Amino acid sequence: MPSPRLYPAKPNKVYLYATCLVDAFDPDTGMDAIAVLESQGIDVIYIPKQTCCGQPAYSSGYTEEAIHVAESQMALFPEPYPIVILSGSCGGMMVHHYPRLFNGHAQENQALAFAERVFEFTEFLSCVCRSALKDTGKPTQITLHTSCAARREMNVHTHSAHLLKQLSDVDVLSANYEEECCGFGGTFSIRHPNISEAMVNDKSRNLRESGAIEYVSADWGCMLNINGALEYQGQAFKGRHLARFIAERIGVSGGNQ
Repeated sequence: MPSPRLYPAKPNKVYLYATCLVDAFDPDTGMDAIAVLESQGIDVIYIPKQTCCGQPAYSSGYTEEAIHVAESQMALFPEPYPIVILSGSCGGMMVHHYPRLFNGHAQENQALAFAERVFEFTEFLSCVCRSALKDTGKPTQITLHTSCAARREMNVHTHSAHLLKQLSDVDVLSANYEEECCGFGGTFSIRHPNISEAMVNDKSRNLRESGAIEYVSADWGCMLNINGALEYQGQAFKGRHLARFIAERIGVSGGNQ
Protein backbone atom coordinates (compact mmCIF):
# COMPACT_ATOMS: atom_id res chain seq x y z
CA MET A 1 0.00 0.00 0.00
CA PRO A 2 1.23 3.53 -0.73
CA SER A 3 2.21 5.81 2.11
CA PRO A 4 -0.32 8.48 3.14
CA ARG A 5 0.12 11.68 1.16
CA LEU A 6 0.20 15.25 2.39
CA TYR A 7 -2.24 17.27 0.29
CA PRO A 8 -1.70 20.92 -0.62
CA ALA A 9 -4.25 23.70 -0.49
CA LYS A 10 -6.55 23.99 -3.48
CA PRO A 11 -4.59 25.71 -6.28
CA ASN A 12 -5.68 28.30 -8.83
CA LYS A 13 -4.01 26.49 -11.74
CA VAL A 14 -3.19 22.91 -12.67
CA TYR A 15 -1.67 21.02 -15.55
CA LEU A 16 -3.82 18.27 -17.08
CA TYR A 17 -2.05 15.05 -18.08
CA ALA A 18 -4.63 13.39 -20.29
CA THR A 19 -2.60 10.19 -20.95
CA CYS A 20 -1.87 8.77 -24.39
CA LEU A 21 -4.95 6.51 -24.32
CA VAL A 22 -7.38 9.35 -23.64
CA ASP A 23 -5.69 11.45 -26.30
CA ALA A 24 -5.87 8.65 -28.88
CA PHE A 25 -9.21 7.01 -28.10
CA ASP A 26 -11.43 9.44 -26.17
CA PRO A 27 -10.34 13.10 -26.26
CA ASP A 28 -13.83 14.13 -25.10
CA THR A 29 -12.92 12.66 -21.71
CA GLY A 30 -10.10 15.19 -21.53
CA MET A 31 -12.48 18.02 -22.41
CA ASP A 32 -14.93 16.87 -19.74
CA ALA A 33 -12.17 16.64 -17.16
CA ILE A 34 -11.20 20.22 -17.95
CA ALA A 35 -14.83 21.30 -17.57
CA VAL A 36 -15.08 19.60 -14.17
CA LEU A 37 -11.85 21.18 -12.93
CA GLU A 38 -12.94 24.59 -14.18
CA SER A 39 -16.22 24.17 -12.32
CA GLN A 40 -14.11 24.04 -9.17
CA GLY A 41 -12.63 27.45 -9.96
CA ILE A 42 -9.35 26.13 -11.37
CA ASP A 43 -7.58 27.22 -14.56
CA VAL A 44 -6.38 24.22 -16.56
CA ILE A 45 -3.23 24.15 -18.68
CA TYR A 46 -2.87 21.42 -21.29
CA ILE A 47 0.55 20.77 -22.84
CA PRO A 48 0.03 19.32 -26.35
CA LYS A 49 3.49 17.68 -26.50
CA GLN A 50 2.74 15.29 -23.63
CA THR A 51 2.89 11.62 -24.61
CA CYS A 52 3.23 8.30 -22.78
CA CYS A 53 4.33 8.28 -19.15
CA GLY A 54 6.84 5.50 -19.83
CA GLN A 55 5.00 2.74 -18.00
CA PRO A 56 4.99 0.18 -20.88
CA ALA A 57 8.77 0.42 -21.26
CA TYR A 58 9.33 0.33 -17.50
CA SER A 59 7.10 -2.68 -16.84
CA SER A 60 8.72 -4.52 -19.76
CA GLY A 61 12.20 -4.09 -18.30
CA TYR A 62 13.44 -1.34 -20.63
CA THR A 63 14.71 0.92 -17.86
CA GLU A 64 16.90 3.26 -19.93
CA GLU A 65 14.13 3.82 -22.45
CA ALA A 66 11.69 4.54 -19.60
CA ILE A 67 14.13 7.07 -18.18
CA HIS A 68 14.31 8.91 -21.51
CA VAL A 69 10.51 9.06 -21.69
CA ALA A 70 10.25 10.26 -18.09
CA GLU A 71 12.87 12.95 -18.68
CA SER A 72 10.95 14.29 -21.66
CA GLN A 73 7.67 14.35 -19.74
CA MET A 74 9.05 16.04 -16.63
CA ALA A 75 10.54 18.80 -18.80
CA LEU A 76 7.09 19.71 -20.13
CA PHE A 77 5.73 20.90 -16.78
CA PRO A 78 8.17 23.54 -15.48
CA GLU A 79 5.79 25.58 -13.33
CA PRO A 80 5.09 24.34 -9.78
CA TYR A 81 1.40 23.66 -10.45
CA PRO A 82 -0.17 20.31 -9.56
CA ILE A 83 -0.41 17.79 -12.40
CA VAL A 84 -3.82 16.12 -12.58
CA ILE A 85 -3.71 12.80 -14.42
CA LEU A 86 -6.63 10.85 -15.91
CA SER A 87 -5.34 7.38 -15.04
CA GLY A 88 -4.47 5.82 -11.73
CA SER A 89 -1.94 3.45 -13.28
CA CYS A 90 -0.13 6.31 -15.05
CA GLY A 91 -0.33 8.30 -11.83
CA GLY A 92 1.20 5.39 -9.96
CA MET A 93 4.04 5.29 -12.48
CA MET A 94 4.84 8.96 -11.92
CA VAL A 95 4.29 9.09 -8.16
CA HIS A 96 5.96 5.83 -7.16
CA HIS A 97 8.16 4.67 -10.02
CA TYR A 98 9.72 7.87 -11.34
CA PRO A 99 11.62 8.27 -8.04
CA ARG A 100 12.81 4.66 -8.36
CA LEU A 101 13.86 5.17 -11.97
CA PHE A 102 16.00 8.16 -11.02
CA ASN A 103 17.35 6.81 -7.74
CA GLY A 104 21.03 7.75 -7.67
CA HIS A 105 20.76 9.82 -10.87
CA ALA A 106 21.50 13.51 -11.21
CA GLN A 107 17.77 14.14 -11.67
CA GLU A 108 16.70 12.28 -8.54
CA ASN A 109 15.58 15.41 -6.71
CA GLN A 110 13.71 16.61 -9.79
CA ALA A 111 11.87 13.29 -10.01
CA LEU A 112 10.97 13.39 -6.32
CA ALA A 113 9.62 16.94 -6.60
CA PHE A 114 7.73 16.05 -9.77
CA ALA A 115 6.14 13.00 -8.13
CA GLU A 116 4.83 15.11 -5.27
CA ARG A 117 2.93 17.29 -7.75
CA VAL A 118 1.09 14.44 -9.49
CA PHE A 119 -2.49 13.63 -8.48
CA GLU A 120 -4.94 11.20 -10.06
CA PHE A 121 -8.16 12.96 -11.14
CA THR A 122 -10.50 11.56 -8.47
CA GLU A 123 -7.81 11.95 -5.81
CA PHE A 124 -7.38 15.60 -6.74
CA LEU A 125 -11.11 16.32 -6.60
CA SER A 126 -11.57 14.47 -3.31
CA CYS A 127 -8.45 15.37 -1.38
CA VAL A 128 -7.17 18.65 -2.81
CA CYS A 129 -10.33 20.40 -4.04
CA ARG A 130 -12.47 18.70 -1.39
CA SER A 131 -15.26 18.89 -3.92
CA ALA A 132 -18.93 18.85 -3.00
CA LEU A 133 -20.64 17.73 -6.20
CA LYS A 134 -24.29 18.63 -6.87
CA ASP A 135 -26.14 16.04 -8.90
CA THR A 136 -28.41 17.43 -11.62
CA GLY A 137 -29.10 14.17 -13.47
CA LYS A 138 -31.94 11.70 -13.49
CA PRO A 139 -31.87 8.62 -11.21
CA THR A 140 -29.56 5.92 -12.52
CA GLN A 141 -27.71 2.78 -11.46
CA ILE A 142 -24.04 2.22 -12.20
CA THR A 143 -21.21 0.00 -11.07
CA LEU A 144 -17.59 1.03 -10.56
CA HIS A 145 -14.49 -0.61 -12.00
CA THR A 146 -11.09 0.42 -10.67
CA SER A 147 -7.78 -0.62 -12.14
CA CYS A 148 -5.97 -3.09 -9.88
CA ALA A 149 -2.76 -1.03 -10.21
CA ALA A 150 -4.68 2.15 -9.39
CA ARG A 151 -6.22 0.53 -6.32
CA ARG A 152 -2.86 -0.56 -4.95
CA GLU A 153 -0.81 2.52 -5.74
CA MET A 154 -3.26 5.45 -5.76
CA ASN A 155 -6.32 4.33 -3.74
CA VAL A 156 -8.53 5.23 -6.70
CA HIS A 157 -11.35 2.98 -5.48
CA THR A 158 -11.65 5.06 -2.31
CA HIS A 159 -11.53 8.43 -4.06
CA SER A 160 -13.94 7.37 -6.82
CA ALA A 161 -16.45 5.98 -4.33
CA HIS A 162 -16.23 9.19 -2.29
CA LEU A 163 -17.15 11.30 -5.32
CA LEU A 164 -19.95 9.00 -6.46
CA LYS A 165 -21.54 9.10 -3.01
CA GLN A 166 -21.99 12.85 -3.47
CA LEU A 167 -24.26 12.27 -6.48
CA SER A 168 -27.67 11.99 -4.84
CA ASP A 169 -29.50 10.24 -7.69
CA VAL A 170 -26.76 7.76 -8.54
CA ASP A 171 -27.09 4.27 -7.09
CA VAL A 172 -23.72 2.49 -7.13
CA LEU A 173 -24.17 -1.28 -7.31
CA SER A 174 -21.47 -3.72 -6.29
CA ALA A 175 -19.99 -6.17 -8.77
CA ASN A 176 -18.54 -9.53 -7.79
CA TYR A 177 -14.75 -9.79 -7.59
CA GLU A 178 -14.41 -6.04 -8.02
CA GLU A 179 -10.76 -6.13 -6.90
CA GLU A 180 -9.70 -8.55 -9.63
CA CYS A 181 -7.73 -7.47 -12.69
CA CYS A 182 -9.52 -7.06 -16.04
CA GLY A 183 -6.64 -8.78 -17.84
CA PHE A 184 -5.25 -5.76 -19.66
CA GLY A 185 -2.09 -5.01 -17.68
CA GLY A 186 -0.48 -3.17 -20.59
CA THR A 187 1.91 -5.61 -22.25
CA PHE A 188 0.47 -8.53 -20.23
CA SER A 189 -2.47 -8.76 -22.64
CA ILE A 190 -0.03 -9.03 -25.55
CA ARG A 191 2.26 -11.59 -23.94
CA HIS A 192 -0.53 -13.76 -22.51
CA PRO A 193 -3.58 -13.21 -24.77
CA ASN A 194 -5.46 -16.38 -23.75
CA ILE A 195 -5.17 -15.65 -20.04
CA SER A 196 -6.07 -12.01 -20.66
CA GLU A 197 -9.16 -13.02 -22.63
CA ALA A 198 -10.37 -15.31 -19.84
CA MET A 199 -9.86 -12.55 -17.28
CA VAL A 200 -11.70 -9.88 -19.24
CA ASN A 201 -14.59 -12.26 -19.94
CA ASP A 202 -14.93 -12.82 -16.19
CA LYS A 203 -14.67 -9.10 -15.48
CA SER A 204 -17.20 -8.06 -18.13
CA ARG A 205 -19.67 -10.71 -16.97
CA ASN A 206 -19.42 -9.63 -13.34
CA LEU A 207 -19.93 -5.98 -14.27
CA ARG A 208 -23.02 -6.83 -16.34
CA GLU A 209 -24.45 -9.06 -13.62
CA SER A 210 -24.29 -6.22 -11.08
CA GLY A 211 -27.62 -5.02 -12.51
CA ALA A 212 -26.22 -1.61 -13.41
CA ILE A 213 -27.10 0.32 -16.56
CA GLU A 214 -23.45 1.06 -17.22
CA TYR A 215 -20.07 0.97 -15.50
CA VAL A 216 -17.67 3.83 -14.90
CA SER A 217 -13.92 3.76 -14.42
CA ALA A 218 -11.10 6.23 -13.87
CA ASP A 219 -8.70 4.28 -16.08
CA TRP A 220 -9.04 4.19 -19.86
CA GLY A 221 -6.66 1.24 -20.25
CA CYS A 222 -9.08 -1.03 -18.44
CA MET A 223 -12.04 0.46 -20.29
CA LEU A 224 -10.40 -0.11 -23.66
CA ASN A 225 -10.02 -3.78 -22.77
CA ILE A 226 -13.44 -4.28 -21.16
CA ASN A 227 -15.42 -2.30 -23.72
CA GLY A 228 -13.65 -4.14 -26.50
CA ALA A 229 -14.62 -7.47 -24.97
CA LEU A 230 -18.23 -6.34 -24.49
CA GLU A 231 -18.45 -5.18 -28.10
CA TYR A 232 -17.01 -8.50 -29.31
CA GLN A 233 -19.64 -10.30 -27.21
CA GLY A 234 -22.39 -8.22 -28.83
CA GLN A 235 -23.37 -6.59 -25.52
CA ALA A 236 -25.00 -3.15 -25.36
CA PHE A 237 -23.63 -2.69 -21.84
CA LYS A 238 -20.45 -0.57 -21.75
CA GLY A 239 -18.46 1.87 -19.65
CA ARG A 240 -17.21 5.42 -19.76
CA HIS A 241 -14.59 7.41 -17.91
CA LEU A 242 -15.56 8.81 -14.53
CA ALA A 243 -14.66 12.32 -15.71
CA ARG A 244 -17.31 12.08 -18.42
CA PHE A 245 -19.89 10.71 -16.00
CA ILE A 246 -19.28 13.41 -13.38
CA ALA A 247 -19.31 16.19 -15.99
CA GLU A 248 -22.70 15.03 -17.22
CA ARG A 249 -24.14 14.64 -13.72
CA ILE A 250 -23.13 18.14 -12.63
CA GLY A 251 -24.05 19.72 -15.98
CA VAL A 252 -20.67 20.95 -17.20
CA SER A 253 -19.85 18.58 -20.07
CA GLY A 254 -17.03 19.91 -22.23
CA GLY A 255 -16.92 17.12 -24.83
CA ASN A 256 -19.43 15.68 -27.30
CA GLN A 257 -22.02 13.39 -25.70
